[in-house]
Amino acid sequence: MTEKEMYLNSWEREFGTTLKILRQLPADKADFNPAAEKARSAKELAGVFIAELNVVDGVVKGQIDFGNTSGFKPPAAYPDLLKTFETTYRSMVTKVKGMSEADWNSTMQFPVGPKQMGQVRKGDILWTMLMDSVHHRGQFSVYLRLVGAKVPSIYGPSADEPWM
Repeated sequence: MTEKEMYLNSWEREFGTTLKILRQLPADKADFNPAAEKARSAKELAGVFIAELNVVDGVVKGQIDFGNTSGFKPPAAYPDLLKTFETTYRSMVTKVKGMSEADWNSTMQFPVGPKQMGQVRKGDILWTMLMDSVHHRGQFSVYLRLVGAKVPSIYGPSADEPWM
């Protein structure tokens, strides 16, 4: 199995878990914000998953439009956001599958520190985006708990989805 195949398998598994988490938020709680001065609303945080897919698209193309990721505005209705996330993900999987091994291992400009760009291997950027989405999913699970929604199992049982 190639590294790209391992990545695609991991991404598919993590996508399913992320979608399960996102679907737990009641649509009427999409504007919930636990700390308005520093945090995103639940809908804005959910929109980060789509913005990260825009980074994936940039990696495949060899040029990331960071204005299209950091300034991303999610769809107005939360159910539309979920549909956009799912559709965009499926499109990106097809694009990543189409990358050659040489392209996967090529480098491109990517932030490596505050106000610092460097040459980073495309495969490493894709892994970074996957791990960043796992991080944001953890944040989102806290939002679920704060609004009284159920927190499903992620890597093991949760209070709302015990395994035994």
